[in-house]
Amino acid sequence: MLLLLARLLATLPLSVLHGLGAMCGWIVYLVSPRYRRCLSTNLRTAGFGQAALLRQAIAEAGKSLLELPAIWLRPLDSVAGRVVQVSDWQLVDDALARRRGIIFLTPHLGCFEITAQYYAQRAPAHAPLTALYRPPKIKAVEALMLLGRDRPQLHLASADLKGVRTLFRALKRGEAIGILPDQAPGVGEGEWAEFFGRPAYTMTLAGRLAASSGAQVVLACAERLPRGRGYHLHLVPMPAPLVGESPERRLNRALENLIRLCPAQYGWGYNRYKVPAGAKAPSNPC
Repeated sequence: MLLLLARLLATLPLSVLHGLGAMCGWIVYLVSPRYRRCLSTNLRTAGFGQAALLRQAIAEAGKSLLELPAIWLRPLDSVAGRVVQVSDWQLVDDALARRRGIIFLTPHLGCFEITAQYYAQRAPAHAPLTALYRPPKIKAVEALMLLGRDRPQLHLASADLKGVRTLFRALKRGEAIGILPDQAPGVGEGEWAEFFGRPAYTMTLAGRLAASSGAQVVLACAERLPRGRGYHLHLVPMPAPLVGESPERRLNRALENLIRLCPAQYGWGYNRYKVPAGAKAPSNPC
């Protein structure tokens, strides 16, 4: 039933999906006190307390869900064609020419799913993309997700030790990998670092892979354009480290800069500041 519904939604125009998604976003916001509190608190404490931006963030959260069937189930050429503007693809070309690998860091900002699809459509044969993924709790959703990500030049690696080894081998071959850098890692896999003024348990994996491989790190996000007109793909290099700055704080600072491009489209409803089971709470509340 879920696959049938997804296939039906995938036939609808993107503008209709975004309209339906905006309504769904408001429904979830109104019926879930926990989600409502998390989204509004995270926005406000990050410095985005404007009422208009809150309303936009509620709608954008719903759009991010309803657009998935179109991204996962339409032909790859059709999906990639929805990216109507690209900023600084030269970063990717330069990294490919170096043959040292690329680490794409794609936070939950805009349509993060389309970034991998767009690269897969343009990727040369010698540099496919391997994306790290964490299986969702609902098995039916995982099956749909795996189906939607089964594309030429796009492979998946599970978020475990085996998957990390797969990523490392891909980089050694000069290929590309994709990581969602703003998921709270498991205990022992992160460090506490400031994120919009609050301590967030931040993954160390991206930094370790970059240091061990010499790969080029590129931040990516696909900004959702108004009225279903498509997406603007932003590609940004990692900023230079500041004196005394930890790799995790540098990562979070890079994510903050990227999020400021379109703050309403970030996944503020996710509890980025939670303490993972077994982890020690931060001693410095920032």
